[in-house]
Amino acid sequence: MDLKKIKDLLSEGEKILLAAGLENCRGDAETLLGHETGMDKKDLFLNRDSEVDDKCKKSYFELIRRRASREPLQYITGEQYFMGHRFSVDPSVLIPRPETEILAEKVIEYLRARNDAKTVLDLCTGSGALAISIAIACPDLKVTASDVSPEALAVAKRNANELGVSSRVSFIESDLFAACTEKYDLIVTNPPYIRTGDLAGLAREISAHEPLSALDGGDDGLDFYRRIAEDARAHMSEEACLMAEIGADQAEDAAAVFSAAGFTVIEIIQDLSNRDRIIRIT
Repeated sequence: MDLKKIKDLLSEGEKILLAAGLENCRGDAETLLGHETGMDKKDLFLNRDSEVDDKCKKSYFELIRRRASREPLQYITGEQYFMGHRFSVDPSVLIPRPETEILAEKVIEYLRARNDAKTVLDLCTGSGALAISIAIACPDLKVTASDVSPEALAVAKRNANELGVSSRVSFIESDLFAACTEKYDLIVTNPPYIRTGDLAGLAREISAHEPLSALDGGDDGLDFYRRIAEDARAHMSEEACLMAEIGADQAEDAAAVFSAAGFTVIEIIQDLSNRDRIIRIT
């Protein structure tokens, strides 16, 4: 069958993805054809009987093939939305997750309530999603974003420029606090926290494509929290607090790490699925 109409391409793409065992087959097919044609889902529906040229058809099925091989949809399209903003992503950075939006929202809520805060440090910034979202929401703040990966920082800088906050977000190539010289009113971080032994069991989209160095938290998943707890005090102002994303089963252990380092655990915040997700300390 000579597939040229939009509705036929979507149907065939959905069929290929379903055979590959993917779940949101229709949605992925629509996203990929929309990416290739420049149409949104509404336009695809309204133009479902329109034909596409052979070049577009070929490119679309190449994207379908990549998705069928479990390459993340976000790496194929090169974008992910976070806090309502479009972020560029590639395999050098983790794909921002919806649960991390809870961390962003709580940080922004805290900063707006505490109007004397002036400086924020985002450790392990990756794509810059947290740092940039904070800078957009709190325009009077100075935000510093650090990451050990120069490739990740390049993505984050591009996102800051595209979202119009490059003048208010500075970037440091640093292994956690190693190259940081200032004190901050708030430190936020989404560090690697997956146990090393659990990495192989992650979905193929993650284990085969996302940077494992941004996921691997050591044997018990707590290595980065220990390092952060050891050095954070020297980089926190007198009234500062630290907010970090944690694994759903790590609240008690992460709290013990920070308590042992002399910090006070203020609260554990849950995500929309009622799983422990954020720890706030001072």
